[in-house]
Amino acid sequence: MKEKNKEPLFHIVKRDALPWYKSLGIRFVAILLALILCGIITTITTGINPLQVYQSIILGAFGSVRKTWVTFQNIAILLLIALALTPAFKMKFWNIGGEGQVLIGGLASAACMICVGDKLPGAVVILCMIVASLAAGAIWGFIPAFFKAKWNTNETLSTLMMNYIATQLVAFYTIVWEVPKGSGKIGIINQNTNVGWLPQIFGSKYLLSIVVAVVITIFMYVYLNYSKQGYEISVVGESENTAKYVGIKVEKVIIRTMLLSGALCGLVGLLLVGGINHTVTTTIAGGQGFTAVLVSWMSKFNPFTMIFSSLLIVFMDRGASEISTNFGLNHSYSDILTGIILFFIIGCEFFINYQVHFNYHKKEKTASAVQSGEGN
Repeated sequence: MKEKNKEPLFHIVKRDALPWYKSLGIRFVAILLALILCGIITTITTGINPLQVYQSIILGAFGSVRKTWVTFQNIAILLLIALALTPAFKMKFWNIGGEGQVLIGGLASAACMICVGDKLPGAVVILCMIVASLAAGAIWGFIPAFFKAKWNTNETLSTLMMNYIATQLVAFYTIVWEVPKGSGKIGIINQNTNVGWLPQIFGSKYLLSIVVAVVITIFMYVYLNYSKQGYEISVVGESENTAKYVGIKVEKVIIRTMLLSGALCGLVGLLLVGGINHTVTTTIAGGQGFTAVLVSWMSKFNPFTMIFSSLLIVFMDRGASEISTNFGLNHSYSDILTGIILFFIIGCEFFINYQVHFNYHKKEKTASAVQSGEGN
């Protein structure tokens, strides 16, 4: 007897590029389904009306003028870190060291404020902070890039280890510079003189980070898509062998790109220390160096798409405190809702890029053919 070949129930086929409005529609449906699922889970686990939870999240992020400004400022910081990591990711250099590069940039800024704040004019101190933070971040990116370029070391491990070194350096200098002694923290740096505090724009302490984020977003889009260096990054990311074949110096591209990524992360450290917190701690980056990895990947390395990804994550995070205040739910509950929404958003990319074909029509035709054959 001949064995019958069993047809699979379905098979997956790669789609042709969908029009932008269809891709947008799929993403919208994914978010809608995620919100429905979040509502069901909220009702089952807490008994609270999910609409009230969603309303609290919105109020937590945009419930007042101050909350709105803080939300946009947080979006700007997360966006800047994601933009900093993107060139390396596009080159397939897995830079997981954004957290450490931000910390070391912030530490360099704090060092300038503390060590020369009372010796130099305020404008010169700020200039020193800018140079020091950019240089520190660039060096922190250069070290793993150099080892990768010369000896092909694992950049994921090396950049991750640099995070721990940066954290311990900040912890060490926190004790060295602690005020008052024995407090275990530095406190507000130059609180009486404001030396080293970055200037406000139109009297707003929130605008500087937002303006910098807008400028860097435009710069990064142009750099990646229209510059020679951006082209080299793309070629190296596609195939190092091809890059070498066409005359691109891969080692040079790796080091140059990580210098840029590290410097931009150092710039974020400057903004956090000099413009927002006016102090430095081991938690000043708040884990955003890791969250930015998700933002960059979820946006497919598109700087403008990263704006919306950053907005979603910060929006949910800002709403978490409002949820805990109004309903007695801890911060983790908002993280659960965020995780569900992100899962649906990432999962919908499968349906944008691939199509599922079911084979039941073929089975029906086969069955009809067998029946007609038996009839004959």
